[in-house]
Amino acid sequence: MAKIIVVTSGKGGVGKTTTSASFATGLAQRGHKTAVIDFDVGLRNLDLIMGVERRVVFDFVNVINGEASLKQALIKDKHVDTLYILAASQTRDKDALTQEGVERVLNELAQDFEYIVCDSPAGIEKGAFMAMYFADEALVVTNPEVSSVRDSDRVLGILSSKARIAEKGLGKVKEHLVLTRYSPARVAKGEMLSVEDVKEILAIPLLGVVPESPAVLTCSNSGVPVIRDDNSDAGLAYRDLVDRFLGEERPHRFLTEPKKSLLSKLFGGG
Repeated sequence: MAKIIVVTSGKGGVGKTTTSASFATGLAQRGHKTAVIDFDVGLRNLDLIMGVERRVVFDFVNVINGEASLKQALIKDKHVDTLYILAASQTRDKDALTQEGVERVLNELAQDFEYIVCDSPAGIEKGAFMAMYFADEALVVTNPEVSSVRDSDRVLGILSSKARIAEKGLGKVKEHLVLTRYSPARVAKGEMLSVEDVKEILAIPLLGVVPESPAVLTCSNSGVPVIRDDNSDAGLAYRDLVDRFLGEERPHRFLTEPKKSLLSKLFGGG
């Protein structure tokens, strides 16, 4: 039985699509057959971050409308054999996502995949609700700032009351906190909330902390999920996150500033 995981947040620009791309890639790298779907109809960014934008012929809405088969629309990743991407439409309206249509596509994917990762648009409009409704688990992505955390709290309210599992009285969506763009130096200066602050406000288990890193933008511009960058702290953080999701114990890294050596202090590292 496939597990449906939504990557969501209340606010745009927090790193949802970056997280979706790296999380799905990480699951597939570990041998799990994984599909990742872009629910952001009208914008479509997942295919760019995954480096498959030139290979999109049919999209999610084409499949919902019966204009293409799922097999025609799924794009196989060039680097990981067990990873497939279903792009969003750039030319349709978000109303093109119907509950019946989304459910049909997810049921068909579930016959062939272990994990289905749903990259949700920001906020609580229709596309986001569709991405959340069928979820078994949720990665709630937030930045360490008050407005981002507050908006994520609203999303948690929707997951706990309006997701299909909750609606049918079958329990609740399993929630995981992913804290992105974290800077221990800025936390120390009081410019950002600390990990503990965010955990206290949202009260859900911490899955991963991804540090602020130039590698995220560099990889996105190159069409490479940052988890594939072995030399970046963000890539390592996403690897740890996937390992934890799969039940392995991993200590949280990048929560404190690296200590400067005596030489760097003497020669201008202050």
